[in-house]
Amino acid sequence: MAEIVAAEIVEPIAPPVSCAGTRADWALVRELIAAIAAAVLCDLTLYRGEGFAGLALLFLLAPALLLAGCSAPRLNRGFAIVAGMILLLAVRLVWLGSVLGAVAGFVLVVGAAMCLAGRRPYVLDIVAYALQTSLAGGRGLLGHAQAMAQPGRRMPRLFWLNLGLPLAAVLVFGTLFVLANPDLVAAIGKWLDRAWQTLWESLDDLLPAWPQVLVWIVAAWVTIGLVRPIWRRSLLERFSATPQSSSNAGPAAAPLYAAIRNVLAAVIALFAIYLVFEFKTLWFRAFPPGFHYSGYAHEGAAWLTAALALATGTLSAAFRGRIVNDPRLPHLRRLAWIWSAENLILAIAVFHRMSIYVGFNGMTRMRTVGLFGISAVVVGFLLVVWKIVHRRDFVWLLQRHLWTVAIAAYLFALTPVDALVHRYNVRRILAGDAAPCVQISVHPISSEGILVLPPLVHCRDPVIREGICALLAERAEGAEDALQRQELRGWTATQLADRALADRLRGIRSDWQPYADRTRRAEALRRFHAYAYQWY
Repeated sequence: MAEIVAAEIVEPIAPPVSCAGTRADWALVRELIAAIAAAVLCDLTLYRGEGFAGLALLFLLAPALLLAGCSAPRLNRGFAIVAGMILLLAVRLVWLGSVLGAVAGFVLVVGAAMCLAGRRPYVLDIVAYALQTSLAGGRGLLGHAQAMAQPGRRMPRLFWLNLGLPLAAVLVFGTLFVLANPDLVAAIGKWLDRAWQTLWESLDDLLPAWPQVLVWIVAAWVTIGLVRPIWRRSLLERFSATPQSSSNAGPAAAPLYAAIRNVLAAVIALFAIYLVFEFKTLWFRAFPPGFHYSGYAHEGAAWLTAALALATGTLSAAFRGRIVNDPRLPHLRRLAWIWSAENLILAIAVFHRMSIYVGFNGMTRMRTVGLFGISAVVVGFLLVVWKIVHRRDFVWLLQRHLWTVAIAAYLFALTPVDALVHRYNVRRILAGDAAPCVQISVHPISSEGILVLPPLVHCRDPVIREGICALLAERAEGAEDALQRQELRGWTATQLADRALADRLRGIRSDWQPYADRTRRAEALRRFHAYAYQWY
């Protein structure tokens, strides 16, 4: 990695502004202001921050700071998309944050910087772009120091005139206006005395500790590294074949044509046989007691998803190299379309297996992860079909496969999973199917998931009804404790889902109040867990 980054450094260490005169000076000032603002923001949200709300503010303001510090920003559609994704993520983090959401936020900030630099934020390039800030930031700070040391370049004279003269005018005339009013003089004098006393008493608190100074330095370093990168090219650009180069090559028989044709014919036959077996054994039938739900619908779905992924790789590898210039390519494409149709039917079968498992005992977080994963594999397969139709190369496919995985992770971080999962389970239970209660019993549930459980306090099943009332009583204590901790830690620890849950549980206090007694609550929860375990 170090060799690749070093090879892409095309500029020697020099002052960061190549333009001359006032324009260069203003670019210098903009970068410094952005770096200082980033240091202040990171001090507020990271060093002093205590939770996801602080990170939300950091992610929300970071693109604006990068835009302000970039000397020649490229305001394109990519930057608008990334900024919109950051906005949605910030709202999610304030409502109910997660580690995955925090990681996604840092990744998106780097992606925004890449868009401003005119680069596409491919996943591997985002990693390389973030790593290059360790060199680019130091180079940029060194360039700033050299520029400030040059005679006549310490700060533009017009900058001081444009800023200093208005401030001086306001100060002079403001002083005259104050002196013309004795009461105002006395009030401002008292205020200045109090401010001075407060400053003197809190001087020790105002002096920064060394970790705080380190946060400032790292924030400024990374900001300058993001707005003034030293790495200009895509990581995989040198391995990419242009569409023109492959299309300009003359028609020629590919040595592997027969092998690839036979492979496609064989897997078409195999998939056809298996799909008939799949539909015969698992579709349109009632499953007997003792049916191996986990083996068929959980492990089996995972193996079929692996088969889809392998088919994706096989189809992609088949249509590359000399094959794309073989005159018999249309026949090979027809076989590929047939196999693609079978793969899409297989994907439907995988979703059906997941629905069998969900129908058995309800929804869970991991089943939601499985649905996201299967969907990502299907999108990846469609990308392979697009690659074949438009004769794209493997680098194009790899970059978009990684985009697919990254977008799936982002959407999962953005999705209120527990709320959706348990809203479905609650509907099933209220309709008379008690099996999904096991998912409430054995899995941890976030605040937004607990918010959808109160309708179960009116469930006809007494064991479930009492168990849910006991669970709500237990979470009511936890919700109040969480609010107290957030108030002590400050606004950066705010989680609106916890506040909404506390308010909701206060509103239905009469339903769970009998289980505020911990002995009665423990007994109700024990009966509920034992009852639900039969569907585990």
